[in-house]
Amino acid sequence: MIKNTRRPIVIQRNSLSWELSTVLPEGTLFLDRFRIRLGHLAGLAAMAALVAAGGCKDAEAPGAQPPQGPPPNVKIAQPVSRAVTEWDEYTGRLEAVEAVEVRARVSGYLDKVNFKDGEKVRKGDLLFVIDPRPFKAQLDYAKAELERVKSRKELAQNDLDRAERLFKVKAISKEEYDARQKGLREASAVVASAAANVETARLNLEYTQIRAPIDGRISRELITVGNLVKTDDTLLTTIVSTNPVYVYVDADERAVLKYRRQKNGGTAAAIDGTPVELALADENDFPHRGVLDYIAPREDTATGTITLRGVFPNDDDFLRPGFFARLRVRLGEPYPALLIPDQAIGTDQANRFVWAVKPNNEVEYRTVELGAHIGQSYVIRKGLKPDEWIVIEGLQKIRPGITVNPERINLAETQPGQ
Repeated sequence: MIKNTRRPIVIQRNSLSWELSTVLPEGTLFLDRFRIRLGHLAGLAAMAALVAAGGCKDAEAPGAQPPQGPPPNVKIAQPVSRAVTEWDEYTGRLEAVEAVEVRARVSGYLDKVNFKDGEKVRKGDLLFVIDPRPFKAQLDYAKAELERVKSRKELAQNDLDRAERLFKVKAISKEEYDARQKGLREASAVVASAAANVETARLNLEYTQIRAPIDGRISRELITVGNLVKTDDTLLTTIVSTNPVYVYVDADERAVLKYRRQKNGGTAAAIDGTPVELALADENDFPHRGVLDYIAPREDTATGTITLRGVFPNDDDFLRPGFFARLRVRLGEPYPALLIPDQAIGTDQANRFVWAVKPNNEVEYRTVELGAHIGQSYVIRKGLKPDEWIVIEGLQKIRPGITVNPERINLAETQPGQ
């Protein structure tokens, strides 16, 4: 029998330790002593309270601001006001007006080369000579054959004259007289054939001298002396004309319609005579002047473009066929505009902006609408006035509303060619 004897719970406090003791009924297995030490927990709680109190005092300090440096140095300028002309720019290559592949008209062995590689030639200049001796012999034979058949024709003519006299006195039959007539006609045909052979032999002999068919610049010799040249097969050299030159470009449909409408007040269907300018690969400006003289009769439906051709004089022979070129087409007459340099314009997602400087040197974010790109500047259509100052150098130092230390620049003096 279990004895149910209980004693009251005794709680003793020793420093920061608490002890809980109890006596359970005899025979019951249980922890008779439970202890929790709170010394370290109490220390951590006291430190947290001190930190919280100090933070509250700092947060309550009025007027606290981060330190600021001196105003950033920037360069500012006013927009340039001047008349500008808008252009559409394309890329293309120079092409010769005339280009010829020089080939032989007769077969034979090359005997002479009569030009220097790359020089300019005139139409009719002697370039190559094929060995003429076989062709001269053919011409002599043809001439001799012509003389032989001519004598046969004279004999046939004499026979016909005698036959006519005899036929009148009934000395020969009608059949005999007809045979003499046919004999003369046959002899005449043989003479004509022999004369044609003579002309053919004369042409073949002439073709042994290969001459320049056009004015222009010749390339190198593609076959050397002693090699066999075949009729209409062997390529000897090429010649390209140099003055004037063409430039072919592909323009979109809208651009072509625009050029047509501005030509003669919009009444002209063609664009012949539209002013164009050209620049080579190493030229920043467009020093070469020309005009459009051709537009393709139909649009390329695969690309949506139409081929245009510009023609340019080349008196100094500076433009060479095959050169890369940039061509621009003028759009209307000059008009007054405001221009600012490219580096003064910032991009904010879909917007373009500038930093305008107020009289108190405070900067202001200003959205602008760009127009044509002229040289290294943009036309400003909206958002800026002629007398306003904008930052042109030091944009990376600027934030909205800050004050700057500006240095004023005159763009008209620093960019005289714009």
